[in-house]
Amino acid sequence: MKEKELERLTNLKKEENEFYKKGIKLIAGIDEAGRGPLAGPVVVACCIMPEDSMIEGVNDSKKVSEKKREKLYDLITEEAIGYGVGIIGQNEIDEINILQATKKGLNIAIKETEQMLNKKSLPKPEVILVDALTKINTDGIPYKSIIHGDAISYSIACASIIAKVTRDRIMRQWDEVYPQYGFIKHKGYGTSSHIQAIKEYGPCPLHRKSFIKNFI
Repeated sequence: MKEKELERLTNLKKEENEFYKKGIKLIAGIDEAGRGPLAGPVVVACCIMPEDSMIEGVNDSKKVSEKKREKLYDLITEEAIGYGVGIIGQNEIDEINILQATKKGLNIAIKETEQMLNKKSLPKPEVILVDALTKINTDGIPYKSIIHGDAISYSIACASIIAKVTRDRIMRQWDEVYPQYGFIKHKGYGTSSHIQAIKEYGPCPLHRKSFIKNFI
């Protein structure tokens, strides 16, 4: 690994290192993908990386190419002590709103992570680092909300890649069912071509009704 990349990753682990110094090892990073799109689910990922983890290229998922994210996903999930994913679909987003859907996905992701830890005879996460979300139910686990956490925390960056890759894979599958909307390109986000397709073909079951009311 080049010195510059090593330095970048070391800086990315500053938040984690503060906890490691206190003897706290099971640090869960949490991030989501898909709060803003007009279609598809919101996906929340939680992951706990080993203290010595330094996977080259880990960064905020938005700063990494799709091809590179796929490779990083494999490396992260292989190396993770535990991880989990919560997927909340478009119908539930319409019912309870995107913020509540994201918080629900967070709880599912934490529970899945805990199940993986339990299989390894490990306790619950000791602390949670979460990207921007506040007023969340973590079942008594202390948490720290970090603005732009996916660009500041290694654990959150790893979670952001798991969330993004999981959601992109879902949207690629849906593109085969509804090719006229171009989900494979924009993944459900409100690009001009996507909005034009909604106007031309009308919404499909994947669209969030509460998000597209201005276009139909």
